[in-house]
Amino acid sequence: MNNSVNEIQMKAMNGMPILILNILLSIAAVVLIIFTAINWPNHAVATIVACVIYLVVVMPLLFAGIKILKPQEALVLTLFGPYVGTLKGPGIFFVNPFCTSFKPPKVDPSSATGSAAITTTEISVDFSALSNKISLKEKTLNNDKQKINDLLGNPVIIDTAVIWQITDTAKAVFNVDNYKEYLSIQCDSCLRNIITQYPYDIPKGEEGEKSLRGSSSEIAEKLKEEIQRKVEHAGLKIIEARITNLSYAPEIAAAMLQRQQAAAVVDAKQLIVEGAVGIVETALTRLNEKNVVNLDEERKAAMVSNLLVVLCSSTDAQPVINSGSLY
Repeated sequence: MNNSVNEIQMKAMNGMPILILNILLSIAAVVLIIFTAINWPNHAVATIVACVIYLVVVMPLLFAGIKILKPQEALVLTLFGPYVGTLKGPGIFFVNPFCTSFKPPKVDPSSATGSAAITTTEISVDFSALSNKISLKEKTLNNDKQKINDLLGNPVIIDTAVIWQITDTAKAVFNVDNYKEYLSIQCDSCLRNIITQYPYDIPKGEEGEKSLRGSSSEIAEKLKEEIQRKVEHAGLKIIEARITNLSYAPEIAAAMLQRQQAAAVVDAKQLIVEGAVGIVETALTRLNEKNVVNLDEERKAAMVSNLLVVLCSSTDAQPVINSGSLY
């Protein structure tokens, strides 16, 4: 059975005339009470009772029906339980005074998940805890760094940022208990599921494969789509998801650094050897073409050995001058 609630756009009348009229009538009621008590004391009781009823009962009800909304704000209204609609758009509106508005969940940094910190895109003092209005602005969910094993079983530390906003207020309020906490848990779950499908780095010889370090944009897009599928039921829209931090876990970081350094040294040595072989080959060819010196196979082998030692050595060569004859 599908108990999903969809948003209903509520049409409310302009509240400005009612607000002004209520203020004027309230002032008139106070003035009438004073004037009647002074000038017509015989008729004061009935007039004062009527004015007091207005000031105590009618005036608060009319003020309770006045709703003021700023841009990108909404009110989810219920009437004695059932959902009657969502009030959107900036302005002053008048609704049924007996309608109650849903209070959005308060952001708690020490929530059960312990991994989410939700902030709005603007830097200001947060008064949302004092209001029942739901913000429709874009918000940022910053997850704390998490330790997750990649495809090869290596523990990695990863941190993500998810930009989101509410698109269906009724689903966000009635389909889940706390849409902020729900989003946080789904982000953690989707991130862990995706990270385990990729290695941190691409092993040598598999350059065509995707990795966390080399394909961060593609993985972030996949993470966004995965989270969107999970939170569609809660009326949330994922605008962007990004990996903000990625590194090996401290317990294997030193070993992986040594591995990377060793691979870099091997690649550098291989490049040096290939270049040295080309230089030796060119030297022997030029000596043979110009008949500078005639070398037998043994002397060529000695020359090749000496040149390779000089060219491939990691330290400066110490030349030895042979002043004697080769024969």
